[in-house]
Amino acid sequence: MAVIGRLKRLTRLLEGELRRVFAEHGLDAASFDVLATLRRSDPPHHLTPAQLMQAAMVTSGAVSQRLDRLEAAGLVARSRSAADARVVHVRLTDQGRALIDEALPAHVANEHRLLAALDTDERDALADALRTLLLSLGDGTGDGTA
Repeated sequence: MAVIGRLKRLTRLLEGELRRVFAEHGLDAASFDVLATLRRSDPPHHLTPAQLMQAAMVTSGAVSQRLDRLEAAGLVARSRSAADARVVHVRLTDQGRALIDEALPAHVANEHRLLAALDTDERDALADALRTLLLSLGDGTGDGTA
């Protein structure tokens, strides 16, 4: 019980710290996730909504809502594929790229700060233990992304 309780409390604390940094850039976690996923994608840095859905592990409705908000804010643009008009591509706008390029280093620095109490061996041991738990609970990769 103590382990699960600590994991729940840690999750709440970490989520609050992550939200704070995202908010400093006018983002929430979902918007950051979409922008960061597009930024890490191979050139020309566009993905289909289905690819974003898979990367974020959310429903198509959730992706549509996120994209609607980001498009209204001028951070992403949707366009039809020249090869197949049924396919929609989502890409970062210049404004979206500038925002994620500003927010990403702040997010990485925040993650380093949040884990600073652990030395490298402790971080590695924690990552291994969490991976084992994720796999035992049916997470396909153990990295929390599938």
